[in-house]
Amino acid sequence: MAIYTPLNKREAVRIAEEFGLGDFVSYTGIRNGSVNTHYLLETKRGRFFIKIDEVKSEVEVKQEQELLFYLKRQGCPCPQPIKSKKGKYYHEFHGKYLSVSRYLEGVELPPEALTPSHLETLGHTLADLHLIGRGYKKGIDNRFGFTKIVSMYREVRKQLPSHLKNIVRVLDDEVVYLENYLDNNLPKGIVHGDLFSDNVKFKGSRLVGIVDFEAACRGKLIYDLATAVNALCYLDGRYRIDRFEPLITGYESLRPLSLPEWDSFPNELRFSALRFTVTRIKDFYLRKMDEGHRVYKDFKEFFDRLLILRREKSGGMEDILLAMATGYDYRKYQKSKPSK
Repeated sequence: MAIYTPLNKREAVRIAEEFGLGDFVSYTGIRNGSVNTHYLLETKRGRFFIKIDEVKSEVEVKQEQELLFYLKRQGCPCPQPIKSKKGKYYHEFHGKYLSVSRYLEGVELPPEALTPSHLETLGHTLADLHLIGRGYKKGIDNRFGFTKIVSMYREVRKQLPSHLKNIVRVLDDEVVYLENYLDNNLPKGIVHGDLFSDNVKFKGSRLVGIVDFEAACRGKLIYDLATAVNALCYLDGRYRIDRFEPLITGYESLRPLSLPEWDSFPNELRFSALRFTVTRIKDFYLRKMDEGHRVYKDFKEFFDRLLILRREKSGGMEDILLAMATGYDYRKYQKSKPSK
């Protein structure tokens, strides 16, 4: 979410009319996020979320919306696209695709404000999403799979200045390592792909909304959990076991991890850190713009995670790795085998 495509008042009024949202009151650009443009639109009927897809094709926009419709029918607290008066869920807008959903009320908590109860709820919710996704039979390509991230890295690598040569050395080495050690024979299904704290809304301790399904696709479930760990269990430059444990407890209360998933967990953490390092280099470091229109996201935040995961820097991984090494509960597994 950022402001890449400008929207003037006349256009905002027309959108309110075309989607039957009620009389226009105001609109505001939203600076958070990486890829798409978002506005908050207020009318006399309430608040609405305008999304302008900056990178997806029409087919990809339809795929994302169809997934949201399915998840909503299954009880997932996700956004629901609104149909326009023309009977369409998106309109073409300056060569891109614009959609509207009702604004999900609730609070986006910063990572440091998440309590163990919040983290357990998040783990439970992610597992629920994975189980719900088993029934979704339509395919959605993974735009951030390993081969695509490697291809993206090779493109951005050509543009990196010489003073980042040590970073390039680490990333080159990490690509080679993951090419040899990532396991693709793991349970797959629908993944959110971006479960950061600013994509979740709470009212008190109750989770009331999950937003930003931009990266949702069919992928490895353990990768999705690893991304949540990287996003939610890393604080003040360290991985925190007191955050990892409630997140995993919540997840395994619905979907116990298999032994191969536990074994692959460290490498999936590394790939997740690589993925966000590379995409942030592309979307922020190399994409210069007025930072008044977005919140800058530094790729070094995830590069630092990668250094810790590679054991090149201290940062709390000892306790996390021990928990992973001993996390597989054979007795629990016998009672409730993990979902495929």
